[in-house]
Amino acid sequence: MSVNYGSKRIVVGAHYGIRDWLVQRGTAVLMALFTVVLLARVLMISGPIGYEAWAGVFAPQWMKFLTFGVIVSLVWHAWVGVRDVWMDYVPATGLRLVLNVFTIVWLVGCAGWGFQVLWRL
Repeated sequence: MSVNYGSKRIVVGAHYGIRDWLVQRGTAVLMALFTVVLLARVLMISGPIGYEAWAGVFAPQWMKFLTFGVIVSLVWHAWVGVRDVWMDYVPATGLRLVLNVFTIVWLVGCAGWGFQVLWRL
């Protein structure tokens, strides 16, 4: 009877542990707090909500920086979730790599578009 203590561990799936769990919860809390702040700002608008009123919600510099932080949090949150789905449910390594690269490009593009819209207001 031999015991093989030197065998290599096989890494399969998205088992990143506590770090990813904390990232998902932390970014979710930040996005929830942002939603509360945004709702409070929108509810303080008097009169009809048009483009000027909506742009006024994001006009203060602190709101732009808060929104910037939420965009980064949203991208990170989405990356962790989608990456875990690809790792858990796509067994082919090549296809998983293509899907991960596509996801990164898509998320960076969405973040860039969000920043462009935010700083143009």
